Amino acid sequence: MEATKTLPDPYVWMENLKDPRVSSWINERNARTRQALALYAETLYPRLLHLLTLPTPIMARTSRKGLFVLVREREFYIKLVKKGEQRILVSSTQLGSDIVIHSIDVDRSGERLAYFYSSKGADEGVLRIIDTGSGEILDEIHGTVGNVVWLDEDKFYYTRFYRRGRTPDGVEAPAERVFIREGGRDEMVFGEGIGPMHHIHLHEALEDGRIMLTVSYGWTRSTVYLGDKNDPETWSPIYGGDFVAEPIDCLEGTCYILSYEGRGLGRIISYRDGRPEIYIDEWDYPLRWAAAARDGLLLNYLVDAAALLRYHRFGAEGFQEYRFTPPGSLSPPHSDGERIVFKYTSFTTPYRLYMFKDGRLELVEKSSVELDFEVTEDWAVSRDGTRIHMFVVRRKGSRPDKVILYGYGGFSVPVTPMFYATATVVVEDGGTLVVANLRGGSEYGEEWHRAGMRENKQRVFEDYMACAEKLKKKGARIVGFGVSNGGLLIGAVITQRPDLLDGAVIGYPVLDMLRFHKLYIGAAWIPEYGNPDDPKDREFLAKYSPYHNLRPGVKYPPTLVYTGLHDDRVHPAHALKFVARMEELGAPVLLRVETRSGHSGATPEVRARELADVAAFIYKVLGLKPSGLVEAPEKAGSSTENAVSAPYMELR
Repeated sequence: MEATKTLPDPYVWMENLKDPRVSSWINERNARTRQALALYAETLYPRLLHLLTLPTPIMARTSRKGLFVLVREREFYIKLVKKGEQRILVSSTQLGSDIVIHSIDVDRSGERLAYFYSSKGADEGVLRIIDTGSGEILDEIHGTVGNVVWLDEDKFYYTRFYRRGRTPDGVEAPAERVFIREGGRDEMVFGEGIGPMHHIHLHEALEDGRIMLTVSYGWTRSTVYLGDKNDPETWSPIYGGDFVAEPIDCLEGTCYILSYEGRGLGRIISYRDGRPEIYIDEWDYPLRWAAAARDGLLLNYLVDAAALLRYHRFGAEGFQEYRFTPPGSLSPPHSDGERIVFKYTSFTTPYRLYMFKDGRLELVEKSSVELDFEVTEDWAVSRDGTRIHMFVVRRKGSRPDKVILYGYGGFSVPVTPMFYATATVVVEDGGTLVVANLRGGSEYGEEWHRAGMRENKQRVFEDYMACAEKLKKKGARIVGFGVSNGGLLIGAVITQRPDLLDGAVIGYPVLDMLRFHKLYIGAAWIPEYGNPDDPKDREFLAKYSPYHNLRPGVKYPPTLVYTGLHDDRVHPAHALKFVARMEELGAPVLLRVETRSGHSGATPEVRARELADVAAFIYKVLGLKPSGLVEAPEKAGSSTENAVSAPYMELR
């Protein structure tokens, strides 16, 4: 469509974050936002900091030496748990200020630990290898790197994601390659000729001497490779197609693969002697992940977006089932062949860390808070008749009339029950959290995902709007809330149906759908969104691109947009340009730009400050008062329809 080629982009200069005009513009808006939200934010900050500094495992790895756990508390740290005793190996404060530790890998012996960390939550950082006995630093690699598999104590494979430039074999970024590292020297051993927008993941099989890999294009297509761990030239494709497939493990000559062909709900494929066969077929519910132990397979299904575990013992029929109360989510597992470790969380439970062995679940540790909440479920009907599931979380006895409506709807990510610090304080003070399970995610399988991607993206917005309409009919005031791809969701909703939301919170968002592929690693999302350089794709992208669909004369709801300067995944210009355009139109908007965070997070203190402002905005729009507020603001009881006025706010 010719018109889409000439859509205006008056704020493209904001893509240069080094431009002094951009810095000055950001500083002015940060000052306004602090002034508008300070009283409520200062009251809410201690409560949020308390919740965000509860000891919370991020990931866990098993080994012969014990259990390694990456924990977030006041800082990030890695601990070794063995026979009931704990020892801290690394803490983020030892690494510098504003450090976030993102992930860990251990060798099977537990003698070598790899951890990836970055400054201020950026995706680019440092992979460090240490000796877990002495703490000696053995190696460091810089970049966007990780996914370590050891060959011996001094030699290992790792993956490197190229964010810019070209790979050693000349493929333009974004692209990924596998390297072998020995004695501080690197050699690329896998990925030659694999095109941009592909991701590679390594998996060391439980069966000695074998390795499994996944080569994925976007979030809809992948191929599983198998080979001799010591000889990359043997790594060959064994299963894949126009569907997602990922390795589970290899045991006693048989390899197991989780495949989303068929209806896309997930089945287990066994592969032996070059022959794939269906081992466990699709069930009525989608299979989220599978892990192998030497005696069987542990399977995590989603039943209306909540976790159900089933265990299949090799050589036996049927399954053992394990249900969780309240409805919750299970993190990706790790297995050493004898034990499988994973984390559970829910709307009311920060975490429980479980170990599964010999058909039994063992609670390793947990964190709990006293919350008088109830969790129920509801359904809305989208424009095309599709039923959309919702979780509803509120304080017992409270009216569900002041609502945060949270959604995501993309990249095959299921929105399952999680412990949300911001929502927890809002619900404690009488608000309601509603979580919508929209198409584009994988709550109901791969078909559910594909029904909300590329040219089908409009369905995601319609699903969300159906949920909002149902809540509106019940008399609710609604703040729409979405982050990253969820920020795109809320941006599209307020440009298409500004009447549906009383306020909008848009975090670290993708909002310019005609230039996303030119900013940072945005080209990696082309398989999910479409290609703005393709005229057919550009036509449907232009129809909903939030930045390009803001219009004069429209009454937009009060909006808070927030991002971080160290977000090197989603360029902050998405947020800046959108806010500038809203201001140009006289729309009620605030901008908050954090100088110490990225897309992958921040330290708990920085995060608590950020979320205190977010929560303060939500309270003001919904007419809630934070418990513990000493002095109410002058206009606390006034209507929130005109609560935010451009360029300044009256919420103070």
